[in-house]
Amino acid sequence: MSARVVLAMSGGVDSSVAAYLLRKQGYEVIGLFMRTGAHGTEESATPSRKKGCCSALDAGDARRVADRLDIPFYALDFEKDFDRIIEYFADEYLAGRTPNPCVVCNDWLKFGKLWSYGEQLDADFIATGHYARIVRTEAGPELHRALDPAKDQSYVLHGIRKSILPRLLFPIGGFTKAEVRELARQADLAVADKPDSVEICFVPNGDHADLIRKRRPGLSTAGQFVDQGGRPLGEHDGIERFTVGQRKGLGVALGDRRYVLEIIPASNEVVLGPREDLLAEGLVASRVNWLADVAPGTELTCLAKIRYRHEAAASTVHVLPDSNARVYFEVPQSAVTPGQAVVFYDGNRVLGGGWIENALPADDSDEAP
Repeated sequence: MSARVVLAMSGGVDSSVAAYLLRKQGYEVIGLFMRTGAHGTEESATPSRKKGCCSALDAGDARRVADRLDIPFYALDFEKDFDRIIEYFADEYLAGRTPNPCVVCNDWLKFGKLWSYGEQLDADFIATGHYARIVRTEAGPELHRALDPAKDQSYVLHGIRKSILPRLLFPIGGFTKAEVRELARQADLAVADKPDSVEICFVPNGDHADLIRKRRPGLSTAGQFVDQGGRPLGEHDGIERFTVGQRKGLGVALGDRRYVLEIIPASNEVVLGPREDLLAEGLVASRVNWLADVAPGTELTCLAKIRYRHEAAASTVHVLPDSNARVYFEVPQSAVTPGQAVVFYDGNRVLGGGWIENALPADDSDEAP
């Protein structure tokens, strides 16, 4: 009997080609689509359409691909669960942090609740269209970067449970995007030229501050821009508009370039300063999820990636109790942003990752968080 795989189908070319490849490899594939509440008319994808994922439009595309490949397809209602992610998103910005909803969606939904549906269907594996790889070794399966560094998505997968690694399949992790699109054309899939989703799926217009204000009507976070000494530099209309490292869109003219250094929610102050003051010697991380066997007290020499598009930096990681870690960079890094993820690599292997609590100035001590 063929192994059964539940595949998260988003209606995009990546998960569609994943379905095609799994079928070619002899798996019994069941397509699952997450309805999140972003509804619209179910029309076929066109190259001009630019949006997020998981809308009713995408459900239509996913269903047509499933029909084309002759695999069962189910659309699941995740609207209430997805609302938790939007609440997390708003709460983080209002706490002066910059959230990463894609990581949370993977942890909570795709490899959390979606896999629970797979278990109910007696599935052997769960698969997605992520650009990442599972490398199976004598010591057990490992999460690795995709072969195409331009598309690698291992950063947003660091939070998956170690126990689920043996059940994961990433069929397109060994292909480039161009190769994936060519495979879609060979399979006569209508989504072959469908554009990638480029924005947060629940913020299709890109205005996250507007979304937060609608979610929190009556809450005002307007305040002052200040310099590092606390001197007022101007007014802003809400801390949710800013993130550490931001320069553009500040709405205040100061005669020289200033960057957001810190956001202080208690006073609604946004601290501005020169670019060089964004440099940090390291960071403190919490809620670290280890995919490798790492014990508290361990000191790791590895690469640390502090943003999705960040080039991982040589670092030393001090593994602390209670899922905390203290990270020191070999070379200071810019714009270490609370709320973002830090992910640890040994070459191409993902060792684990956690959430940035704060940057470490050069004179920081070794106290645990």
